Amino acid sequence: MSLAHAHVSVLLSEAVDALAIRADGLYVDATFGRGGHSRAVLAQLGPQGRLIAFDRDPAAIAAGQAVGDARLTLVHSAFSALDDELARLGVQVVDGVLLDLGVSSPQLDDAARGMSFRFDAPLDMRMDTSRGQTVAEWLAEASVGQITEVIREYGEERFAHAIAKAIATARAGGAVATTGQLAALVEKAVRTREPGQHPATRTFQALRIFINQELEELSRVLPACVSRLRPGGRLAVISFHSLEDRIVKRFMRDESRPPVLPRRLPVRAADLPAPRLRLVGKAARPGEAEVA
Repeated sequence: MSLAHAHVSVLLSEAVDALAIRADGLYVDATFGRGGHSRAVLAQLGPQGRLIAFDRDPAAIAAGQAVGDARLTLVHSAFSALDDELARLGVQVVDGVLLDLGVSSPQLDDAARGMSFRFDAPLDMRMDTSRGQTVAEWLAEASVGQITEVIREYGEERFAHAIAKAIATARAGGAVATTGQLAALVEKAVRTREPGQHPATRTFQALRIFINQELEELSRVLPACVSRLRPGGRLAVISFHSLEDRIVKRFMRDESRPPVLPRRLPVRAADLPAPRLRLVGKAARPGEAEVA
C-alpha cells in the first residue's frame, strides 16, 4: 500500500490575495476541489463573512461537509449554473469569485475515475460521476471524424486522425473500455514523442475537456461572474493550459475596454460607457518552490 500524497492547492496565496478579501464580504469559490482555497478564504473572513463553494464532483462536496464552518455554503453544481444557483440562494452580488480550472489532483489520483493512464481503470473521466456519458460510452459510438476533431481541437494533437482510426479499428473487436487500452492504442499511433511526456497525455486531456464540456462551461461562467460582482469586487482565475488561458485572457481584455460602437457615431469620448472590468496587476505564475 502506498501513501497518497496530500492535496496541495495551486497558487494558494496568490489567488486568495488577488481577491483582496474583506472580513465581512461574500465570496464564491467556484471549484471547491479539496477546499484549500476555500479554507484560506474562510481564515480571512470575520464572523459576518460568507463563502459559497461550487463543485460538480460529488466526492469534493462530500469532502466539503467535513469543513464544518457555518459561513460555508456548498453547492453541488457545475459552475456554469453560478447565476441560477446564486439566485436560488437569494444572493444578488458578491465581493469576489475564484475559478480554479481543470482537473484536481484527487481526481487524477483516484484510479476509479479513469482520468489518468497511471492506472488501468474504467475509462470514465466525468467530473460529475452522477450524470452524463463516460468517455468509453462516447468512444463506442463517435465517428472517426468526431474523435479526430476532439483530439485535435482540445488536445492540440498532431496525430489526432491516426489515433481516431486506431480507436475505431480496436473497437471493432470489442469496446475500448479502460485507460490502459486507450493509452496503449495512442502509444502505437503517435509516431514521435515529446521529451518527458507520455504519448497519450494530449489525448487524455482532450477527451477529459470534451466529456466535461470544460471550455463551454468556462465561456458561460465568466460573464455570469462579472454580472454578479459588486463595484470593486474581484475575479481571479487559475488556468492550466493554452485553451483555457486564451478564453480567460480574451474575456478579461475585452471586458476591460470600452464597448465598440459603430464607426462615425457622434459620441464624445467622455460619454462612452465605462468598461465593466479593470485589470489589476499582472498575471501571476507559480514560483520556483511551487514548480519544484
